[in-house]
Amino acid sequence: MQDDPEGDSSNEYNWNTDDEDEVFGITSSIPSIIQESCGHNLLTLEDPSPGASNRPFSSAKKIVNLLDSSDDEDSYPGSGENSFNFERDKILTVLVNMEYPIEEALIAIEKCGPEAEICELTDFICAAQLEKEIDTHLQNLPKKKQDVSVSMHKKRRRGYYFHRDKRLKLDDEGKVSAIDMEMKQMRSSESMTGFGTRNQLYPAVARRLRHKVTAGQPYFYYENVAGAPKGVWRKISSFLFEIEPEFVDSNYFCAAARKRGYIHNLPIENRSRLLPIPPLTIQEALPTTKRWWPSWDTRIQLNCLITTIAPATVTEKIRKALEECDAKPPPTVREYVRKECKNWNLVWVGKNKVAPLEPDEYEMLLGFPKDHTRGGGISRTMRYKALGNAFQVDTVAYHLSVLKGRFPKGINVLSLFSGIGGAEVALHGLGIMLRNVVSVEVAEENRNILRSWWEQTNQQGNLIEVKDVQHVTWDQLEQWITSFGGFDLIIGGSPCNNISGSNRVSRNGLEGKHSSLFYEYYRIVEAIMHIQ
Repeated sequence: MQDDPEGDSSNEYNWNTDDEDEVFGITSSIPSIIQESCGHNLLTLEDPSPGASNRPFSSAKKIVNLLDSSDDEDSYPGSGENSFNFERDKILTVLVNMEYPIEEALIAIEKCGPEAEICELTDFICAAQLEKEIDTHLQNLPKKKQDVSVSMHKKRRRGYYFHRDKRLKLDDEGKVSAIDMEMKQMRSSESMTGFGTRNQLYPAVARRLRHKVTAGQPYFYYENVAGAPKGVWRKISSFLFEIEPEFVDSNYFCAAARKRGYIHNLPIENRSRLLPIPPLTIQEALPTTKRWWPSWDTRIQLNCLITTIAPATVTEKIRKALEECDAKPPPTVREYVRKECKNWNLVWVGKNKVAPLEPDEYEMLLGFPKDHTRGGGISRTMRYKALGNAFQVDTVAYHLSVLKGRFPKGINVLSLFSGIGGAEVALHGLGIMLRNVVSVEVAEENRNILRSWWEQTNQQGNLIEVKDVQHVTWDQLEQWITSFGGFDLIIGGSPCNNISGSNRVSRNGLEGKHSSLFYEYYRIVEAIMHIQ
């Protein structure tokens, strides 16, 4: 997650003011049918440009202008095609303002539908971008069986290298491999419990690693969004030793959903939860909301936490809609309010009043210490971005818990795209001493957050900070490995820091002709496996 620390910040909004309604330049929509149902004169909006939705959008500015002009209280889209187009344009504006390319946003809406939630659309875009990255590298691979992941001034032991053309060979057309079936079954399951979450209803499943090289140290752990288009996870797995992903929804570990896939070579037996176990429902996590929570809002858990929050216009329109309908809003109003609340993770804070989550509530839901991202020059906008792109600590800690008995004297970690230190916080919470941590993170704000946490928790080990992953060369890896005896864990690839959202669009120094984040991850994993 990061904008260029030295870039132009003139377009950022100050979340410490009351200008939240200016952030997106859009308003939330109340369906026109609400006006009829309530029997009152609610504000209505009409599509200011009926034919606009049929014209191709050549720039984000057109979309923003289109929706800005619909902010009048006497206009609103009607039913049918106009309403459909307005809803599409509204969601498109949100995605564009999250810094996604407009063309990719349009494709996501077309594929997922305008009713798809924002987090589903962002996950789709993220996965599509990654697939394009992988395909580009597949096309550029040399035909000869040679190492393309590290500079070839060193010989590689053949036992540690699986020739790229063999490893990346996808199944013949029409042929379905065992790993494809495993991934399809696991991801299509509504439970999304991975290899087991210690819930007696979902016992742990057995798995086997396909190559000896993946069965031991160094351990590696890679995260990406679960909701990827068909074939994306198969390609990711092809690069990472054909290990099947573990798909997990974090709603088994906290009060918010977060559907992610993990490829790792960690043991899956004898896992344990991070204590104390956090609240698993909204009202347990946010007890003050219970007083105002209407019975017809049946949400038990929150949706996936994203990098932005609802503008003030969204909550204002909800308040007006409810006030106009007196004590008992009709089904149409309820449905509208429920949809907006779910989409934006709004919670009840008063009579007819909903509000976005605060940054400290993000921290709590994601398993970070209180005030982890607060202060030190970090704006509210930056806090939301950093947290919305972070690991869910309790979920990651559950997977990493198997390392505790294996490293009683501490662990050496290479943390790629560290973000705000979710992996480090998880290991610390498990009681695993951090002996040496090499943290690769381009955002200065994120590095400051991790360094502050490191000092406040009195870590006795060494924290080595690297700004650019391209500085993690073969020679540099050899120096670190010689210095402290090798890496025990390589963790990274999380959507939290470089794989999805505005990160992948705005991070400088990590995307280039000859470099991509996923490529850098598996390049480094293979290099360490050879050197060690």
